[in-house]
Amino acid sequence: MLVAPKISRSVHDNGTTSRSHSVVQFDGNPSHVPEDSFDDKDEYTGGKSWGTRNQMNSGIGTATSAAAVATSSANSEYRPSRVYETNPLRDSRWVGLVENHPRASLFHSSPWLRALKATYRYDPVVVTTCPPDATLTNGLVFCRVKSWLTGRRLVSLPFSDHCEPLVNNSGELDDLLLHMKEYLDDGKWKYIEIRPIVSQPGSQTGLSRSIPYSFHRLELRRSNEKLFRNFHKDCVQRKIRRAERESLRYEEGTSESLLLRFYELMVVTRRRQHLPPQPLSWFRALIAEFGDSLKIRVASKDDLPIASILTITHKQSMVYKYGCSEARFHNLGGMAFLFWNAIQEANQSGLEEFEMGRTDIGNLGLIAFKEHWGTVRSKLNYWTYPSAGRVTSHNPSKAVLRQFVRVAPDRILKLTGELFYRHIG
Repeated sequence: MLVAPKISRSVHDNGTTSRSHSVVQFDGNPSHVPEDSFDDKDEYTGGKSWGTRNQMNSGIGTATSAAAVATSSANSEYRPSRVYETNPLRDSRWVGLVENHPRASLFHSSPWLRALKATYRYDPVVVTTCPPDATLTNGLVFCRVKSWLTGRRLVSLPFSDHCEPLVNNSGELDDLLLHMKEYLDDGKWKYIEIRPIVSQPGSQTGLSRSIPYSFHRLELRRSNEKLFRNFHKDCVQRKIRRAERESLRYEEGTSESLLLRFYELMVVTRRRQHLPPQPLSWFRALIAEFGDSLKIRVASKDDLPIASILTITHKQSMVYKYGCSEARFHNLGGMAFLFWNAIQEANQSGLEEFEMGRTDIGNLGLIAFKEHWGTVRSKLNYWTYPSAGRVTSHNPSKAVLRQFVRVAPDRILKLTGELFYRHIG
């Protein structure tokens, strides 16, 4: 028997909604549909009531922490709390929170959310304990992923390496997660997933670790010479020098020509990985939203593109998000050549880090590649409710997909990506 809130909804003039909660009980355990690994790069404690973390500064509503409410639930002194929902694409306070919160990343930004909505029709929502007429000091952003193929789920955030809850303490996070669990009450939503780097949900939220990844960052704020000396001599330094001897041509920008060269290499790379490519419309949306903060970087031998990466700069980080290459030219050092150009640019621009993103813990080759650059490695855990089982490499659907990708013409492979990526976010 699970415990969940009964909801009364209020709608404010600016479109923000709030909910007051009382506790009711219901039976049921929605099944989990795990996310497929198409994107590059522990137990519920029931019977406890809950509320928000801090008393609202504006005096709207009365709030207590989740822990305090759980402790006092036996005395029937629980007073309803209020959690608000707002649209981050219409609420200007979200921009300010992302700009000022120390853990906000590229994936919280309005351009990223707009690109997700434009390409995949994912509606973003922020839950917060802050009333609509108060400064936004916390928020958990997620997208409603609605799919007839893979089910309906709440993800923070799809196609994003990580997405730290923008909260000030663990109590705020637990309150917001407990609010999100309401969406599972009627069985129309399959599961909730969050992707924090640092935060950990409390046991009362019922979320458990789902999929572990490795996460790599290169700390800058050193001279380019010191950075270079810290690279692995054989696996990085030698490849950069080889690229220079080969006189590889370097180009960067967001032109249609560069985009198409990048995308053709992406199709080749995704086929090699037994996956369809992301929709071309996704990359167009990213370019439209991020403008000069995004760069496509292409390395060519003579007039033939052999490697390409896509980076986006946000605040004090340059984020490597996508990479692709022609395998028969790997010996020319094209990827190392592109990374080194991007790292030098980030360092000379005064940025603090070059983010190399997440890696599946089983992909030892890619982990080694990133660590050869002198990166700092940390563990990245995804959390879900209800508890999710891992998808194994023996999944029959994966075998079918591998066979399809191996024989499908490029045109069909691109169309597959256009049709199905929105179902796997």
